[in-house]
Amino acid sequence: MSGRDPHAEHRSATPLELLYDLTFVVAFGFAADELAHAVADDHLRTGMVGFAFALFAVSWAWINYTWFASAYDTDDWVCRLAVIVQMVGVVILALGLEQVFASIQEGDRLDNGVVVLGYVVMRLSMIFLWIRAARHDPERARAAMTYVWTLAVAQVGWVALVFADPRLEAAFACTAALVALEVSGPLIAERRFGGTPWHAHHIAERYGLLVIITLGEGIIGTVAAMNAVVHGENGWTVTVAVVGLAGVGLTFAAWWSYFAIPWADVIHRHRERSFGWGYGHLAVFGGLAAMGGGLHVAAFYLEDEAKIGVTGVVLSVAIPVAIFLFALYALYTTLMRESDPFHLLLLALTAAVLALAVGLAVAGASIAVCLVVLMFAPIVTVVGFETLGHKHLAHALDRQ
Repeated sequence: MSGRDPHAEHRSATPLELLYDLTFVVAFGFAADELAHAVADDHLRTGMVGFAFALFAVSWAWINYTWFASAYDTDDWVCRLAVIVQMVGVVILALGLEQVFASIQEGDRLDNGVVVLGYVVMRLSMIFLWIRAARHDPERARAAMTYVWTLAVAQVGWVALVFADPRLEAAFACTAALVALEVSGPLIAERRFGGTPWHAHHIAERYGLLVIITLGEGIIGTVAAMNAVVHGENGWTVTVAVVGLAGVGLTFAAWWSYFAIPWADVIHRHRERSFGWGYGHLAVFGGLAAMGGGLHVAAFYLEDEAKIGVTGVVLSVAIPVAIFLFALYALYTTLMRESDPFHLLLLALTAAVLALAVGLAVAGASIAVCLVVLMFAPIVTVVGFETLGHKHLAHALDRQ
């Protein structure tokens, strides 16, 4: 476990990493489903807070393992067993999300015991792997042990939080402090103690693969909405086709928007810029998973199981779409260290489309019509890049 070559050609995701990602399909699905139920029941605070809690726990564990595997993936039997332990931890965490959302709704104590158990299982496996890396790679042992100590202290804090069982407000204050400790570990290890030999193109591919997995929630939400119409009183109708077109079109355009930018080329040239890019993906993953949850809310509305109106349903999709798209442009600006006036135009047009969709909902338009309009929000970016954006991007890459 002496470290991979950060400049190796044709470095790509391994079958083990792809299998590992499948457990996160379940975790994101549980989180999006709980968000959808909370929003449909008009429990907005519960949905937002619970989803943010779940998003960090799931995404951050994935991010830590992904950067480790990019640097120290030996794929021997020891690593494989350690990854199995992490996969079990993800499943345990996912099974505890329902209690977290329920406790937030009750508003007294945070019932996060099962989630913390799953999270600690994942992190103990990571601590073991980092200790192994420190032993086998003495040159980078200080960086590896920094990960070990920050992870270990944080896990003690999470377990103590469960046993202390403070009131909800105090629990979230402690959570914020522990999150700050978790995210500080990579910053200290990579910038102060020499870092690890992660591979830029491999990292970009791994993030892209998780984006695709998260987009799967949009497809699931679309199918749920179509199913609600098909099994209603009218069966197969034009509305079914329109809802299907809107959901699939929205998901496809979001995919097209993300992969319009060759992230790996810039990360390879400027490794020091990777932190803002990597951490910023929390908003990307969150926006895409919540978009799928919003489409689930639309399904509940079409089944007459939602306590919110058309405007609330449209907002449950429009807000995540806005978070994803604006995060996308923020990542570009962070990575390139420059802004493009053309992007401001695209953002303004995107905001106009989102506002139009919400305005139509307020005016009494149907869910199907509003979803079709929302579909054009990411299409603005697609059309912008396919006309002028790629030329601007090429010049920006030349300047890099």
